[in-house]
Amino acid sequence: MVHGNDQLAFSVTVCLLLAGHPVTLVTEYSEEAKNKIDKHFTAWSEIKYPPKRKELKIVKSSGADTDFGLAIAITSENLQEKYKVIESFESILPSDCIIAINTESIPLCSLQNDSAHPCRIIGINWVEPAHTTFFLEIITNSLNNESDVISLFEHAKTFWAKDPYLINTGLGIRAKLFSVMAREAFYLVENGYASVEDIDRACRNDAGYYLPFAGNFQYMDLMGTYAYGLVMKDLNRELSKESDLPSFFTAILNQGGSGMQNLKGFYSYGEDEVKQWNELFAKFSYEIHDIINKYPFNHGTKDKTSLIK
Repeated sequence: MVHGNDQLAFSVTVCLLLAGHPVTLVTEYSEEAKNKIDKHFTAWSEIKYPPKRKELKIVKSSGADTDFGLAIAITSENLQEKYKVIESFESILPSDCIIAINTESIPLCSLQNDSAHPCRIIGINWVEPAHTTFFLEIITNSLNNESDVISLFEHAKTFWAKDPYLINTGLGIRAKLFSVMAREAFYLVENGYASVEDIDRACRNDAGYYLPFAGNFQYMDLMGTYAYGLVMKDLNRELSKESDLPSFFTAILNQGGSGMQNLKGFYSYGEDEVKQWNELFAKFSYEIHDIINKYPFNHGTKDKTSLIK
């Protein structure tokens, strides 16, 4: 079962269907979900082999159908909303059904509080579109059953075409890494060192060029680790430590800015441009999928990292 009302929830559904799972999607936007999922399958069939589509049910509530082995929730980053979803899951699902919920800034232990079976609640973060990206962040802690975690990890790798990683300290790292980079970008724009366009070009044409091939550490090894150490020794002291959001960003937030969703973001967009950007991004997601798949992480070497440390 997948529970969610946005594009990420719909593409997670596609990912699971492509893996051969029958899926029940619980969403308030059934028509939008059906159209988006159909569009994803059409694009997949045009670019790759036509998939054998498994059974999909789209419902507004789970009803009497509760025979699930895995329940996935995609919610906003709001603790009360996550509590509400977990509570509704626990009222209908069997006790051995794993509940996997996205969480960026909320510790897993907070989501497990007051739950009937805290050991089965696991954090999972995805990237949109979930069916073309290799990303999957699995977040666990000492309350989780090791056998459940290993089973979920291996399942994601084998059937969902993911290159997952496991964080067993209860709080994910993806959001932290992005936030650090965003904070420095905010500081540079706010203090007049660079424009929004400058930042995007620097990230896209440098980090964006090598990150599909290697992570930060492996890239430093590839280019010369020592040289990066010399630069960072002096540069680290200059990096932003701001804890508040910059004024130009809060102005966007105060206007209800959601980027391309409502044409209010860092850039100005027309409705036709948004459609074009979405079409280009969909095309790009398949192309970059094939490139990364051609050069998988640690290609040519055996992954010596242990699953659970």
